[in-house]
Amino acid sequence: MLVREKDPAARLRLTITLIVILLFAPAFQLSGFAPWKLWESGTLSHLFVFLGSFFPPAHSAEFLQEMGLATIQTLAVATSGSLLAMLIGFPAALFSTQALSIPLLTAGRNRAARWLGVPLLRSALVLLRGVPEIVWALLFVRAFGLGSTAAVLALGLAYGGMLGKVYSEILESQPKEAAAALAASGASRWQIFTHALLPQALPELLSYSVYRWECAIRASAVMGFVGAGGLGQLLDTSIKMMNGGEVGSLLIVFLLLVTCTEAISQAARKALAHNVDKMLLVAITMVAFSCYWLWSDWQQAFSASSQLFAYLYDFFPFDTSASHLTLVAQGALETLAISAVGTLLALFGAALLALPAAGRWGQGPKTAARLWLNLLRGVPDLLWAAIMVLAVGLGPFAGTLALALHTCGVLGRLFTETLENADPQPFNALVCSGSSSLNAFCYALMPQVTAQWIAYTLYRWENNIRMATVLGLVGAGGLGQQLYFTLSLFQQQQAATIIIAMLGLSWLVEQLSLFLRKRLG
Repeated sequence: MLVREKDPAARLRLTITLIVILLFAPAFQLSGFAPWKLWESGTLSHLFVFLGSFFPPAHSAEFLQEMGLATIQTLAVATSGSLLAMLIGFPAALFSTQALSIPLLTAGRNRAARWLGVPLLRSALVLLRGVPEIVWALLFVRAFGLGSTAAVLALGLAYGGMLGKVYSEILESQPKEAAAALAASGASRWQIFTHALLPQALPELLSYSVYRWECAIRASAVMGFVGAGGLGQLLDTSIKMMNGGEVGSLLIVFLLLVTCTEAISQAARKALAHNVDKMLLVAITMVAFSCYWLWSDWQQAFSASSQLFAYLYDFFPFDTSASHLTLVAQGALETLAISAVGTLLALFGAALLALPAAGRWGQGPKTAARLWLNLLRGVPDLLWAAIMVLAVGLGPFAGTLALALHTCGVLGRLFTETLENADPQPFNALVCSGSSSLNAFCYALMPQVTAQWIAYTLYRWENNIRMATVLGLVGAGGLGQQLYFTLSLFQQQQAATIIIAMLGLSWLVEQLSLFLRKRLG
């Protein structure tokens, strides 16, 4: 008698399916999902007329000069902000890492006894990196006024929190034998760091710092949407003025800047292995030029620094009234819905584009699909949101579309790589045996790539929740829109509650994503 064994994962699959159904049913409503808006009278024609006005791009001498200055300012902001982040992150890592704990190195315990300052320092780093850099920029713009100073401080604080955590982890991942030998001989923490840990960890520390500088360039290019200078501010002004030619030129410069930054970053990280001294000299030169370029902005901003403490004082106490908490809860739910629906749409779009991009349909579709994916992910979420607001109006639907478009480009590239790395033999065997390409894909390739696709999607969903909290700064709904309104109305106490909700949401999603990846992995 044939005995059927129960599927041990049946209960988990059923639970996940029910959760997905329960999650997405109200999520479509909360996210304002209304694709028919795109086909309403005049919507698409209005959008296409605006997109068509991108050509020819503006190329007057006056505008090109203004664009060149904004590009230099963007690079200077990214470099100065990265320097400030390192000045915050490096000492924080030295004080908080367990790799320099002498009791741990000498007694061989698994965890070092910590003084109270360490958890406080780590909590401060969590706070710094938990608030998105563009939210920091918005707060500093309100405190210091328009200009690049807000962007430098925002990058410094947000990236300082990230660098403090990552630097600490890099130091803790190094071999401990040399550090333990020095600790046993009575060396100080600084001597252990300079003579044992730094020589081992220096390449990795420099490589990650260069990667953060690359991220800082992308971030500084969009901070202008909240008034923090650079290319973003010029682009925001051109969009609001409906000047398509200028927007077209700025998009070209923006995409070139992102592409060149990635290439320079990769080249710099390779060069660090052989020419550390030359790379440090280049970095010092760039920092000196950036400080010189931004000095006048800093002087103007610091003349108003006396107002900073009064501005911060206005955030206390937080508004915990029932009416405001209800409003914040609605904003948090709307943010979750935007991220969930945007990621779901991106998942389907990326899966469709990954097939031709992986060369399954020939060279022509492969080239076209890859160009389209590059365009989708090359334009930042915030810029897509600004364009979608023009197409479908203010509200969460614009944010949903923006996240779907950008994430489709990111996931499409990742899905393409997994398809290219998958074993082709099962697929070819099914096709040779008479199976259709669709069936061969479903039964030969999908089982190989499904786990990676789910992991990538969950990771992007985690990122999208953080991004959805700030898309509202350009009118695309969620907590960001509430924050922008409250700060515009000088309601700092209400704004503080919203920022705390952003931090809580980010933490909650990180834990949920970690839990799901463990269960599915």
